Amino acid sequence: MATITKRGNSYRIKVSCGYGTDGKQIIQSMTWKPDEKMTERQVEKELQRQSVLFEEACMKGNVVATVKFEDFAHQWFKEYAEIRLKQRTVEGYHQMEKRIYKAIGHIRLDKLTTRHIQKFIIDLCSAEREDGRNRNGGKLSTKTIKLYKSMISTICDYAVKMQMISVNPCRNVTIPKVITPEKEFYSIEEAQQMLDLFQKEDSSNFKYVCFYTLAVYTGFRLGELMGLEWKDIDLNTNVISVNRTCLYSKAKGGLYTETPKTAQSIRCLKVPQGVIDMLLKWKALQNIQRQKVGSKWVETDRIFTKWNGLTLDRSAPGYFYKKLCKRTGMRYVTNHSMRHLNASLLINAGVDVKTVQSCLGHSTATTTLQIYAHTFQSAQAAAMEAVAEALPLK
Repeated sequence: MATITKRGNSYRIKVSCGYGTDGKQIIQSMTWKPDEKMTERQVEKELQRQSVLFEEACMKGNVVATVKFEDFAHQWFKEYAEIRLKQRTVEGYHQMEKRIYKAIGHIRLDKLTTRHIQKFIIDLCSAEREDGRNRNGGKLSTKTIKLYKSMISTICDYAVKMQMISVNPCRNVTIPKVITPEKEFYSIEEAQQMLDLFQKEDSSNFKYVCFYTLAVYTGFRLGELMGLEWKDIDLNTNVISVNRTCLYSKAKGGLYTETPKTAQSIRCLKVPQGVIDMLLKWKALQNIQRQKVGSKWVETDRIFTKWNGLTLDRSAPGYFYKKLCKRTGMRYVTNHSMRHLNASLLINAGVDVKTVQSCLGHSTATTTLQIYAHTFQSAQAAAMEAVAEALPLK
């Protein structure tokens, strides 16, 4: 509701427009001076009209505080992100700040348009990765570009909620199609070659042999493997449960544990007896190490540990595998490629998409289809060929 105050021959109209990033109420005002020839009744009528028009302009976001997007984003981190979102999500958003602020951080919230954001998204499609990795041809993936859009949109949604703007300018932004290279993973022959090489490794590397074998047979994420504890294994049913994930954060001082990525990531998988036997062998070796170091051993119940019982560093398995590949001439792929290999084996075995989703812990079947679209298409093509062979046309 607007308030009107007379000041000499003019009138001051004030409207409350919510609260700013500092928590203080935002008051917008305008001054209207009537024409000297207007009657008292005309002045009163026109004053009310000006008041209504100004209030509507404020509510539509046409008149707002001159806060810049970057300044409001900093406040969003404090008031919303750091309270509501998971630590790893917040850290991921912090890594995206530099690009976003450079492109639109200087623009006032009320001046930020769909075109501004759309141009930024288009520019991202041709942008180089900042970490120097050659993944996706050195370009940003569609998934990463979607995350940039999601961050901007979430901040704008908060601005709408705080009555800083009336409409989210990110609403109609579209993401251009980006050609993403196929997921890189081993063929069945290469996977067998890897398992054969593991047979030749000595006991000092046996925990890594267990790690990669489990990765292939379960498709667990790196953090999920690191977070596994002995109590997660049911030796009677050969079922392994995923209940936590182990992540790294510089802000948190190193490794930390939290709930898995999504609710669907909390899952159980049955593994072959051979995998269980391998884990039991590793547990026996771990017990020998525990007795060897004595009081220096830290009891964590983690399956994959360092010499003193603490959780293994997330980089350790990859470091071992790079050395193995260099030593043997084996083609190197990342830890996550073992997850892709597992998915490929499931799909080519004819497992339906909902079951694959459940095994991998994806939030939706759509996610599974998007990531492994090519693999599903190849499997379907093979199935059609099998039908054609079974019922050849004459």
